Amino acid sequence: MELVDYDGEGTQMCAVMEDIGKIMIKRALIPDPKDNEVRVKVKWVGICGSDVEVFRGAREPEFITYPTRLGHEVAGIIDKVGEHVIGLKVGDHVTLRYVWGAFAEYVCCDPFSVKVLPKEFPLIEGSLIEVLPPLIHTAEIAQISPSKNVLIMGQGVSGLAMTQVISLFSPRNLAVTDLFDEKLELAKKYGATHTYKLPSKDSKTMDIVGKDFPDGFDVVIPCLLEGSGMVDAINAAAQNGRIIMYGCIGTCHEPIDFFKIHKKRLDIFSTEPKRDIDNRRLFEEGLRLVMDGLVNTKETITHIFPLERIDEAFAIRNQHKGDTIHVMIDCQSDGEHHA
Repeated sequence: MELVDYDGEGTQMCAVMEDIGKIMIKRALIPDPKDNEVRVKVKWVGICGSDVEVFRGAREPEFITYPTRLGHEVAGIIDKVGEHVIGLKVGDHVTLRYVWGAFAEYVCCDPFSVKVLPKEFPLIEGSLIEVLPPLIHTAEIAQISPSKNVLIMGQGVSGLAMTQVISLFSPRNLAVTDLFDEKLELAKKYGATHTYKLPSKDSKTMDIVGKDFPDGFDVVIPCLLEGSGMVDAINAAAQNGRIIMYGCIGTCHEPIDFFKIHKKRLDIFSTEPKRDIDNRRLFEEGLRLVMDGLVNTKETITHIFPLERIDEAFAIRNQHKGDTIHVMIDCQSDGEHHA
């Protein structure tokens, strides 16, 4: 995206993360799609936990450098179509996946990243469909069955969506942990059979859940940001268990005992689909779960801000509180939204 130093016809607002803790609105040229691209007039973008990690400066330079542009949980409307694109058309309501830098009024992308939504479906609830493919993939890799005990560590935006998806795979028990009662109450509603409030972010999971599950869990799914959570996940896994790394993709600053992994005969998996065709299949399945009312993407929305107030939105999202879950940015508002 080409930044400019003036406000006029053919320009748009976009957010730029200038440095750690410093995000601001700048002007950029409205892009034109290439022959094989579409342009999307962005309406809604959610602030993902990974965006917050960049805001905090918690990601290593090989992951991100500053200045940068963030935003990837996107819903909007196609307003221009490249000459060689078929199927997609102007006016289509869409959600996007694998599109970064979407805290802006317009973005261009190729059709692979686009999933058309029914026009009667609220766009604000469409942006979070972007997270469904890896959630479903997590459940498939985990090989969950009615004989297995599952632990989900963390009940943020993705953790709560994960709880809804995993419950559909009918585990024997579905235990979840979090720091806040409000999120654990939602988790109960979404299918958790056991909920545990951790006293602090440094608490050891097995110290809290061990009396109920002394042998650990067949499947452990960390939905935490920091990589060091993997140490706790390894300790919580049962003999011959599986750890599916939906979260913990940040740098781990604690030593990992690989002998413990060997001794327990653990399998550790990542969650992003490796094949493009699987990504498309899971995109469709995720949309269907939401459309059928099986995954709720609405209840976790706690705050809405206009794009021009994105600095306030990040400040709110950066606070670790029970009543702050999903913070949404309205990229086409008149500035009247309030938190």
